[in-house]
Amino acid sequence: MKRARRNFLRLAAGTVLLPVTSRIARAQAYPARPVRILVGFAPGGATDTSARLIGNWLSERLGQQFIVENRPGAGTNIATEAVVRSPPDGYTLLMVTASNAINATLYEKLNFNYMRDTVPVAGVIRYPNVVEVNNDLPVKSIPEFIAYLKANPGKLSMASGGIGSSQHLAGELFKMMTGTDMAHVPYRGGAPALVDLLGGRVQVRFGVLPESISVIKEGKLRALAVCTAKRNEFLPDVPTVGDFVPGREASSVQGLATPKGTPMEIIEKLNREVNAGLADPKIKGRFADLGATVFPVSPAEFTKFLADETEKWGKVVRFAGAKAE
Repeated sequence: MKRARRNFLRLAAGTVLLPVTSRIARAQAYPARPVRILVGFAPGGATDTSARLIGNWLSERLGQQFIVENRPGAGTNIATEAVVRSPPDGYTLLMVTASNAINATLYEKLNFNYMRDTVPVAGVIRYPNVVEVNNDLPVKSIPEFIAYLKANPGKLSMASGGIGSSQHLAGELFKMMTGTDMAHVPYRGGAPALVDLLGGRVQVRFGVLPESISVIKEGKLRALAVCTAKRNEFLPDVPTVGDFVPGREASSVQGLATPKGTPMEIIEKLNREVNAGLADPKIKGRFADLGATVFPVSPAEFTKFLADETEKWGKVVRFAGAKAE
């Protein structure tokens, strides 16, 4: 009788320990094959570059290839839906951008809800939008710019990388908070918008710093302000919009997410390894070359950040009456 009781207790203990042991083993074994990182933009842009930088780091650390797969189109929705429909096993990751937060309101019907159907894994980088104007525009500060807009309502052309892009919405947020008006001119990407701004065919853009930092430093464009809450270390002499328009803040963030249901042990392992990369001086230096600062956060912190961004940009989309193309 006592022997039977001892056998029962051993079996019961093994049953309790089995799930814990299997979870640990699963995390230790991951990854056992190559991992895909889906990017919703074409190769060569800031998002693609940062995905490849962090993918190379993860490949070296974890012994399997982290392969960047570009799925451009529909404002990143093609890539996002592909990740949502993938097995929740950690082998398909999404490079999250500000577009995901914006699209939640911009598109009336989507086949997914990215906040519900994905799990944020890790932040990677954060960089500001920049109020940049053609050198021929006779303004040199945000107060002068606001005064010029109010004296010339609707006469300036505001370029962006497309309807619903972070550049578009950063401009709409500025208009909403200053009571000004500009004519929005959407382009198919940030590069052609920048070319026309340099050529004087449009006068202003709320560009992202990685696209503009070199021409700003060369004096080919005038940066009036960065849109983050604090000054940017790469443009230390440029003030913030918030110095003149309290509470006004707009920046872009990139990070990794995975389908809902992915084991937490895998998410935590990826988060640890990404954050280790963001602490590495070489990785930080590569991102600094893009004008970006690293954004090491926990999965819970990244989840809250994305939820706050989705709410903020939803208000701006509704104010602007923006609709997806």
